[in-house]
Amino acid sequence: MNYIEHIGKYFLMLKQVFTKPQRARVFREALFREIEELGHKSLGIIAFISFFIGGVIALQTALNLESPFIPKSLIGFAAKRSVILEFAPTFCSIILAGKVGSYITSSIGAMRVTEQIDALEVMGINSLNYLVLPKIIATVFFYPFLIVLGMFLGIFGGWVAGVLSGLFSGIDFITGVQMDFDPFLLTYAIIKTLVFAFLIATVPSYHGYYVKGGSLEVGKASTQSVVWTTVLIVIANYFLTQMLLT
Repeated sequence: MNYIEHIGKYFLMLKQVFTKPQRARVFREALFREIEELGHKSLGIIAFISFFIGGVIALQTALNLESPFIPKSLIGFAAKRSVILEFAPTFCSIILAGKVGSYITSSIGAMRVTEQIDALEVMGINSLNYLVLPKIIATVFFYPFLIVLGMFLGIFGGWVAGVLSGLFSGIDFITGVQMDFDPFLLTYAIIKTLVFAFLIATVPSYHGYYVKGGSLEVGKASTQSVVWTTVLIVIANYFLTQMLLT
């Protein structure tokens, strides 16, 4: 029953988020601030992890293709599919859920326990719209660019790994990347990214906004928000894959 209560409060929160917007100037300033905090500051970790994971995927694929009858170009094909379908949209989103989700929950939770949110409500400001909507827009519009960057760097990392290790040639890898290209796979990855970005912005906001107690409870709420955001991303990934690819 407790889960049903939380689900109901979550959707009631979303209703409040999308009503009674703030003044354009105030909203614009908050939006650019959230793009900087939630998007721009995540570029480094996404680029770093994407490059090296792409290399690991290519190397593991090459090491498991021992038959001389299997063309080396299959390594590039497998790396491309792995990066586009799962690694970039799902794995990177889970990383962002940990990095960004804890930040969102702790920042909003700190405002709650220090009664800053109560002060906003007293001034007649829709605190949910003011605090959460810029985060939703920032993540939904910026994270697809992060994921596309992750795709590019993942594939590039696979190419670099092959060239440096000598397990396969760069030409074979590029041939595999170009083999049987399906543009819908990119659409599928972007759709998943948009759904995951919405969850990354709203679920931690929910845990931070409704936290009760002091700093210890804010820390616990941050942990819970990361866990639940990750769980929901995995569940959404399953259903989106079944709906879009089957």
